[in-house]
Parts: sequence; structure tokens; C-alpha cells
Amino acid sequence: MESNWNGQIHRDLLKNFALTGAAGYIAPRHLKAIQDTGSQLVAALDKHDSVGILDSYFPACDFFTEYERFDRNLEKLRRENEGREVHFVSICAPNYLHDAHIRTALRVGADALCEKPLVLNPWNIEALQELEADTGQRVWTILQLRVHPALIALREKIQQESRQEKYELQLTYLTSRGQWYLRSWKGDEEKSGGLATNIGVHFFDMLTWLFGGVQRNEVHVSTPTTCAGYLELEKARVPWFLSIDINNIPSEFRSKGQRTYRSITLDGEEIEFSGGFTDLHTLVYQKTLAGEGFGIDEAKTAIQIVHDIRNTEPTGIHYNSHPILKEHKM
Repeated sequence: MESNWNGQIHRDLLKNFALTGAAGYIAPRHLKAIQDTGSQLVAALDKHDSVGILDSYFPACDFFTEYERFDRNLEKLRRENEGREVHFVSICAPNYLHDAHIRTALRVGADALCEKPLVLNPWNIEALQELEADTGQRVWTILQLRVHPALIALREKIQQESRQEKYELQLTYLTSRGQWYLRSWKGDEEKSGGLATNIGVHFFDMLTWLFGGVQRNEVHVSTPTTCAGYLELEKARVPWFLSIDINNIPSEFRSKGQRTYRSITLDGEEIEFSGGFTDLHTLVYQKTLAGEGFGIDEAKTAIQIVHDIRNTEPTGIHYNSHPILKEHKM
């Protein structure tokens, strides 16, 4: 089957989708991607019923607030075999439910297409690989930074260079959140995996995709609102800083009302990739439908990194700490 990256999908690739976490923040990107690829959403699940967004995309899809009824519906569609059987289950539910919802997808004869993080622990990955072998279905994940044109070009440049010394990187991601964050499942480490997992896993995947495997993984500070450390990769040294605390946003940006700040520098120069995010989920869906998506093997490294961060005792400020950490003397 052939896919066209301008959005044209071979007719045989058009599939039926179900979706969990329909009321969540990320769900609209999945709904748009399903629509953009010409596929259909036949069933959706969320324990909250504030899902009017469905009317903008798939008003006729079945909707459930109870997992058991959703599960029964998927099985019913499979057995009826009237053209509405589910081929993919898109998973946008809270992180701690990903593993269970993936298993549901495989059990009803569908592939799973799961948001980050795929699972919370490395041993969950091994179990899912066994289920793939048992069912013949696939587990896919959303690693949308791997399809960003600017980052693809950067990766090609790195691979072509015969550089001996390591690159010097600096990762800063500040995305301020209100009180709701810590009171929701996102603030519960057992459910979200903690801050580095919840807002950092995509960046860690991107870094290892660009610069190779992990040689050192240090954690310097870890609180419910801020996490910072140092990664040494095969081709790069990376002090990193993640935070949802608005006080960490540089004052010149905060004074303008800016609540998010993202910066990745390579040898002192900014990597510009702020544009081009609108259609990344659609690109991942296109690749997945063509059998070229990102599976369990691609997700492994980042899951291991954030698991290790979560289970490492912070050491405090080091010589290789991120500049913000040194400045604030956390």
C-alpha cells in the first residue's frame, strides 16, 4: 500500500477507529487526524460527558461513559462483522490507564495507537510484546517529534557529520499550570509517572533519536512542579530543565503574559522547531495506517529514561546542571 504525505491515503488504508479519553486535552488532535485520513470514528469513551467536540468531527459515533459498556460495544461490533468492526483504538486516556486500554484493543482484534507515554514502566512493555505475539495485533504510539520536518533535517545533518567531539545541548521546557494540575491525576506520580514522564517523555525520545543511547542519567532536582538533570548521550551532553511553575519562566517573557517557554540549543544556537506542529498527529496517523508507524521498540528507550528519573534520588546542583537551576539555586 502506498501513502502520500500530502494527505492522500490509499482507499484500502481507511479504517474504523474507537477512542478512549474523548474529553481530554489531546483528544481533538486525534479526532482531526482520524478525519484527515478519511477514517471513521465508530465509538468513543470518557467518564466525563463534556464531549461536544465530537459533534465537530464524528457526531454519529457511539459514546460511552462506562468502560464496561464501551468494551462490550467493541466486541459486539467485531462479532456483527457489518463493516463497523474496529481496526484501531486510539488511546488518549490518563497515563495509568494506557496499559489496560491497549490490552482491550488487542483483545477485540484491533491495533492500539496510544498517546505518550506508551506505558509507565519498562516491564509493561515486555508484557505488551508478548500480547502482540499472542494476538497478531500491533501496538503503536505517537512520537510526533520524529515527523517534524526541521528535526528530520537536523537528524540527517548529524548523521552526515563525522564529528568526534560531543554536541553541547541544553533543553528547557517551561509550561506553567494552575492549581488544577497537582489536584488532578497529572499531579499523582503513581498515575502520571511524574513531571518528567508527563511533559518530558517526548523530548527524551527526540534526544535519543537524534543523538543516540544513554550513557549517564543524572537527576539534580525533582519536585512536583520542577524536574532537572543531566543526560549524556552517545553524541551529546544535555543539561535539561522541566517545570510547570510560572516563576521559572524568564521575566522578559512572563511580563508579556507568556506562560510557556521552550528552548533547545545546540552548541549555543537555538534549534528552531516552534512551527509545523499543527499536522504532526495526522502525519503519525498516516504512517501508522501505512504500517510505517512507531511501535513498542521505538518507545522503549524513553520509557526507561523517565522510569530511571522517577526512581533516582536527586543529587542537588552539579557543575553540569542546567543554568536555570544554578541561577535559582534550587
